[in-house]
Amino acid sequence: MLDSLQFGLMLAESGVLEEAVREVMLRPQLMMIAESSPGIQSSMNNQLHKWKNQIRAKLSKVTIEQKFAEEIALYQQSIELDSHAFTQGIDELLLQLSVCSEFYSQASELVAHPHHRYSPMFQSYFCNQWFDSIAQQLKQAQADEVKQHKQQLLADLYQRVETLEAMPEMTEAGNPNKMGRLWDMAAAKLTKTELNILKQFSAFLKSHKGLQDIAEKLGRMADQVSDPNSSNAPVEEPQLVEEQLDQVTDDIVGVHEGDDLAKLLPSETLFLAYPELEVIFYKHLLDHQLMNYQMQGKQRKLRKVKTYKKAAEQALLDKGPFILAIDSSGSMQGFPEKCAKALAYGLMQIALAEQRDCYVIMFSTELITYQLTKKDGLREVLNFLSYSFHGGTDMPSALSEAIKQMHKEQYKNADLLVLSDFIAPAPPESLLAQIEQLKQQKNRFHAVNLSTYGNPQLMSIFDYLWDYTRSPIQRLFKR
Repeated sequence: MLDSLQFGLMLAESGVLEEAVREVMLRPQLMMIAESSPGIQSSMNNQLHKWKNQIRAKLSKVTIEQKFAEEIALYQQSIELDSHAFTQGIDELLLQLSVCSEFYSQASELVAHPHHRYSPMFQSYFCNQWFDSIAQQLKQAQADEVKQHKQQLLADLYQRVETLEAMPEMTEAGNPNKMGRLWDMAAAKLTKTELNILKQFSAFLKSHKGLQDIAEKLGRMADQVSDPNSSNAPVEEPQLVEEQLDQVTDDIVGVHEGDDLAKLLPSETLFLAYPELEVIFYKHLLDHQLMNYQMQGKQRKLRKVKTYKKAAEQALLDKGPFILAIDSSGSMQGFPEKCAKALAYGLMQIALAEQRDCYVIMFSTELITYQLTKKDGLREVLNFLSYSFHGGTDMPSALSEAIKQMHKEQYKNADLLVLSDFIAPAPPESLLAQIEQLKQQKNRFHAVNLSTYGNPQLMSIFDYLWDYTRSPIQRLFKR
């Protein structure tokens, strides 16, 4: 089945995906939005590149459909036969083609020709025509598949354009990265109320540059740890190659002695015209001394080739996930709540735009958790921004939940950021021991203090602490 899959992919590599992407990018509305900002253009190109890879994987399913799989397997069996066996089995082959191949009609015409069946070059010519027929069928089937997915892609792109045009106050002039992030988040269709919420926190972020700086610094910190597993590893990939073989009857390159009656020179049959010479013919046949045409040609074969590829090619994208623990207690109401929501909003934009996993923990006397996803990212951000803060502060439960996530492979090397007023007691010793252990495993613990009354003992457990209050002084403490 793997051979059929790879065979089909190689046959259908006709630029159909590239043509679909070119057609999409030539749409006037999409051209205008892409040219309006380098950030949007970059994000749109990344989206199209990812779409193209996803569709290429889906196209393989066309190849392994029963119809194509049977015909490709039959083709591979046929090209491996010698010319005599191929000629003897041509009628059975036609019966099989009548069930599984559109090539059947053409094949019947080729076999019906009086001089074709016993020609020494018939097998090569027949298989070449068959190969072209399979390629054409695959290209058409995959082109139909691409057309269907292209319509879905266009619907998504136009939805993003509509969402961006509906929130012009969020497009920060001169900051192409922000524009790219907005494009990544703009797949959702927004109501007027939701737009007002986004505009409110976007304006708050613009007016508090310190919060923006914290978000940017946290985004850069996550890139500073390299992936120790990133290395070159051998990978075996099937490739379709051509080999020069004497058994393939593409060309006549000379004459030699042999016993292949299908390649017999006409002059050798003269021995059979005279009874007294007939015994000489059979002696030459037994001694492999009959004069035969010497044939040579190319045969397509799948062969596994070992190459070296980077095992962790997407290391920078996969590393640096975020865990946001946001204090939603009643003591956070007012300015701290606005700061927490605005900063979390900025970090969520970074996580979505840079394809980093982001796990959100909202804690008061109970925990509310969800994982931010790129597809529904804007909708999930809106749910968070609309939430009202109330209740008490249960910091240990929030830290325990964060530690639980950090033990999962998905959040290895994660950055935890706690946004709180830290008006709470210090966590128990057992929890502190787990935090120290995770720090040794390259997990990082950050905090933003939003109150002048925070507990110093509680804040001391973090590697980096930003102090952000109504005071114009924002200080960064490194533990």
